[in-house]
Amino acid sequence: MLPIPLSAARLKERGFNQSLEIARHLPGQRQYRLCAQTLIRLRHTLRQSDLPLAERRANLRQAFGVVRPVQGLHVALVDDVMTSGATLFEAAATLQRAGAASVQAWVVARTP
Repeated sequence: MLPIPLSAARLKERGFNQSLEIARHLPGQRQYRLCAQTLIRLRHTLRQSDLPLAERRANLRQAFGVVRPVQGLHVALVDDVMTSGATLFEAAATLQRAGAASVQAWVVARTP
């Protein structure tokens, strides 16, 4: 399980990573190991909620990096809310380029 990482600035602002807290408390997911420092945020981005739908994917281009091997692994991305899906799509694409065998998105809420 990989929680969606926050930039250092956003983490400082919030004081915690909500996706990491959700992942830590997922019951019954013993077949998945929590690896919080595998997917990292390479750069600070604008808040997705402040952007028009058309700009959200561009905002996140090359925002993530992979710093631990994921070659051949089945990965579950954990996030709190999915709106446009831009964050999850970019994170998944980054993991696939790094060799992940599959990527699932686990979200708590979905907004229209």
